[in-house]
Amino acid sequence: MKKAPRHKEQSRPRKADSSTAAPTKIARILAHLLTGASISRFEAERIGDHCLPSTVAVLANRHGLIVARQPERIPNRWGKPGTATRYSLPASEYDKARKVLAYLSRTARPTTEG
Repeated sequence: MKKAPRHKEQSRPRKADSSTAAPTKIARILAHLLTGASISRFEAERIGDHCLPSTVAVLANRHGLIVARQPERIPNRWGKPGTATRYSLPASEYDKARKVLAYLSRTARPTTEG
């Protein structure tokens, strides 16, 4: 019995347009803070940041931004009280933050995912 012929073409992932770059998680968090909103580590999960304190540290230490930190009490998954930090950007940092965001947007690398 003969086997069915194999197709020579195999699917390959599409290459991204070189002019399109996905924003980095640092850029996404900074853009969120520039809207005037604050964010906690649990909210950051929804926009793809699984370690918000590290991202905030990069914004502060590498890019020189002042990020306000406010501890807050939140219920954990079992209903017991826990603590988290809420991060926000003071209005006095907006001009510098816009420049940092523009820099991050210029230096973003194109994605290879399709």
